[in-house]
Amino acid sequence: MITHLVGSCKGYCFTPPYDYRDSTEALVHKDLRLSFDGNRYCVPHRYVGRRLIIKADSSAVTIYDRAAEVVSYARSWRRGQTFGAERFEKLLAEERPAARRSQAQQRLLDSLDGLCLRATVEAYLRDMADTDRSLSRQIQELLELIRQYGPEDVAGAIEKAASAHAYGADYVANILRQQRSPRRPQPPLRLRDPLLNELATDPISLLEYDAFILESGKEPDDPSRTETSATQSESDEPAD
Repeated sequence: MITHLVGSCKGYCFTPPYDYRDSTEALVHKDLRLSFDGNRYCVPHRYVGRRLIIKADSSAVTIYDRAAEVVSYARSWRRGQTFGAERFEKLLAEERPAARRSQAQQRLLDSLDGLCLRATVEAYLRDMADTDRSLSRQIQELLELIRQYGPEDVAGAIEKAASAHAYGADYVANILRQQRSPRRPQPPLRLRDPLLNELATDPISLLEYDAFILESGKEPDDPSRTETSATQSESDEPAD
């Protein structure tokens, strides 16, 4: 009997079963998330600003772009959850310009590894990010300084700049130039008369100088200033 029914069904086309899943549309926001059933689901960033179709049953939530499936998640009956953030936010970070900046920053850290504290370099880069200049541009300049002066000199210059709270690739470059061309000490001044060269001046006392300035700056009517009055009149004659 079963064999007869199977054989009689050959050659006939069956329509697919009815899609009984809950279906709706949702907008993908800038944070890669769309909302459904009290939860948020992440999709690739290329769908930001578009409306996608969500179909859900008791076990899964599937997101479609028209007829093409984008991503599927296990359905959760708890509310307020976010699914897929780590996966798609990581992909977005790798494609952003900031990711290229992070790669350049990693090359800089690797070049200076072992020459100075890694925490010092990272803190210096964070402080450089607060300046007006672009951090990615400054990192490229630091990498160029490493090619010119070597990683050891650049590491020492960064430590000096960090201790002086001077943040920027231009400060590091200035320190490196000063190290390569230090200022020569000037010889003492020599006069033509050798006797004048042997003169030694007394050490200057700033306390005495301040006292002199304060005393000379007092007003004439200052009560602290004493004036000597004449004790004898001009008409008096000395005794014999």
